[in-house]
This record gives sequence, structure tokens and C-alpha cells, in this order.
Amino acid sequence: MRLVGSRFAWSRVIVLLAILSVVGPVVVVCAGFWDAISHILQEPEFFWSPPHVVVYVGVSMTGVAAILGGIVLNRRLVHGTAITGVKLVMAGAAIQIVSGFADSLSHDVFGIDGLVSWSHQPLEFGLVLGALGAVFILKSMIHVRILRWMLPFSIMVFLFFVVWLAFNIALIFGHVIQCIPVYEIFSSGCAVL
Repeated sequence: MRLVGSRFAWSRVIVLLAILSVVGPVVVVCAGFWDAISHILQEPEFFWSPPHVVVYVGVSMTGVAAILGGIVLNRRLVHGTAITGVKLVMAGAAIQIVSGFADSLSHDVFGIDGLVSWSHQPLEFGLVLGALGAVFILKSMIHVRILRWMLPFSIMVFLFFVVWLAFNIALIFGHVIQCIPVYEIFSSGCAVL
């Protein structure tokens, strides 16, 4: 009886891991857009500004998913593609955390930067890895009714992050032409460090 209850509890942990690994990156990107809008409105830029706090909440959600993933991997509670998914979520969370600190340092040294910076693209790559990991985890858990609707959503999130990262990398090579409309949207959005 104890073993069944334990498995039930751990399956809930895996469900929470899956949900956090999808929702966390979405919160990060939404808060990133909010931060860009605050740049347009020329609001003061500081570490604990409301958009930044929401970014930290999203990264924390992904970080909690990574910690849960480490526990789940250590206990060998996932199999197949879920193992790869958990490892991708863990790698994505680590990259996001490191890039977040690097972005804070970049803001301290260089001021407000643009879409393309040495700290933004690794952060976006971490989002891509985490979102891909979420797809793998959810694909392996398609039998769980509460998660069925999340698989198509997580695929769309992953595709959005890939396109967003590709767009920002493309700015490196064609920033003058591409930045004209983007500059108006993101204020200093196309500054290339």
C-alpha cells in the first residue's frame, strides 16, 4: 500500500515538473516583453523593477522544475524520452540562471542593451532547451489526462522560442535593415554589443 501511495505522490511531482517547465519559460518571455515596453516608456531600469521580478519568478519556476527533475532522475522515476526531457529542462534552467546574472552585469556595465547581446542569446537558448525538454516530458506523459492539452501548447511555445532566437541571431547579420521597424518597437532593441 505504501508503495502505491508513493508512486502516486511521485507522479504528481512529475506532473508539477512538466507544468513548471512549460509555464516558467512563458512567464519569462511575457515579462521580457513587458520589460521592452517599459524601455519604450522610458521607465527607470533597475534590478528589482516589476518586469524583472516577473522574469525572476519565471526563471525560478524553471529552476524548481530542474530541481524536481534532478530528484526524479536520481530516483529513476522517469524513462525513455522523459529522461532526455528532464536533462534538457535542467540544462535550460542552468543556462537561464547564468545568463540572467550575466545580463544584470551587462546592464550595470553597458546600460540598457538591445535584443542582441552577449547575455540575451544564451538566455533565449536556455528557454529553447527548457521548452524542448517540456515537450519530451509531456510527450512521455500523454496518458495523464490533465497534461493532454499542454502538449500542443508546449510545442507552440517551443516553436515560438526557436523562431524568436533565430530572429535575434539574424539581427547580428542584417541588423541595419531589420532593425528599422524593430527599433521603434523595442526602443534600443537592435543595439548589438
